Amino acid sequence: MTPLPPQSAQPHRIAALAREVLRIEAAAVAALAERIGEDFERAVEIILQRRGRVIVTGIGKSGHIARKLAATLASTGTPAYFVHAAEAAHGDLGMITPEDVVIALSNSGSSEEVLTIVPLVKRQGARLISMTGRPDSPLAREADVHLDAAVAEEACPLNLAPTASTTAALALGDALAVALLDARGFGADDFARSHPGGALGRRLLTHVEDVMRGAEAVPVVPPDAPLSAALLAMSRGGMGMTVIAAPGTTPQGIFTDGDLRRALERGVDVRSASLTDVMTRNPRTISPGALAVEAAAMMERLRISQLLVLDAQGELAGALTTHDLMLAKVI
Repeated sequence: MTPLPPQSAQPHRIAALAREVLRIEAAAVAALAERIGEDFERAVEIILQRRGRVIVTGIGKSGHIARKLAATLASTGTPAYFVHAAEAAHGDLGMITPEDVVIALSNSGSSEEVLTIVPLVKRQGARLISMTGRPDSPLAREADVHLDAAVAEEACPLNLAPTASTTAALALGDALAVALLDARGFGADDFARSHPGGALGRRLLTHVEDVMRGAEAVPVVPPDAPLSAALLAMSRGGMGMTVIAAPGTTPQGIFTDGDLRRALERGVDVRSASLTDVMTRNPRTISPGALAVEAAAMMERLRISQLLVLDAQGELAGALTTHDLMLAKVI
């Protein structure tokens, strides 16, 4: 096929067409909300009641959407995998058990490769959920439950290329996955276990005790120490602060570089001032078992750069700075 010759760019036409595509696809997704009802609820119930897995199948563009739906389900608490409709007819149907649910995607509802495996899926005893753009299609009629993903028009100017229809199927699949997530009580900890890699895993799995500096590395001075001793301890500790506490007791306060600046602005004589007069009393604390993202959120909300870590007995277990969180790539 000879490619069409390029035409001169028409910026206004390009921008107008892009806006029209987005408008059509947004309208297609919005229209789905009006169709969510008993069929959608039945689809969720069928999946929750089965003890097997969800097999998502399709071909062509619908196959790409099916693969994404399987990945979303698997990462949000519903064990699922994708089976290509054509491959299913050549041996991959052996993956399906009577306890499984098959979700078949086809915009026309007449894809030959998908329809070929329908009788075999039913003979196997698996339940069938269809997602099509034609409620009167063969696939819709044969399914235990049909999810209507019809669109008024494609975003393609020729009304041919799957555009709005694939966007609608993708959104409807996401709605199904999220409904199942909520019904299963799938929480942040569960999400973390299925996403251990990359930044997401670090944010969800890292605890304060994993990134804090232990008590032995935290500068501490007694309450009766002179301010000059606190300054030396703060300089040696490299954390921009020192803790004020008697041995084996709950910290009484914290002295930070911010406290020092405020003291100097007030004209305090660092050679004679009492440490208890310039320290911050009742400093903010967090437990070692808290998530590091909780510490990051607290520090951001309070606009502080250091956080003390106390154990269950209220004794100093360590400390944390924004720099520590950055090194751990939590923030």
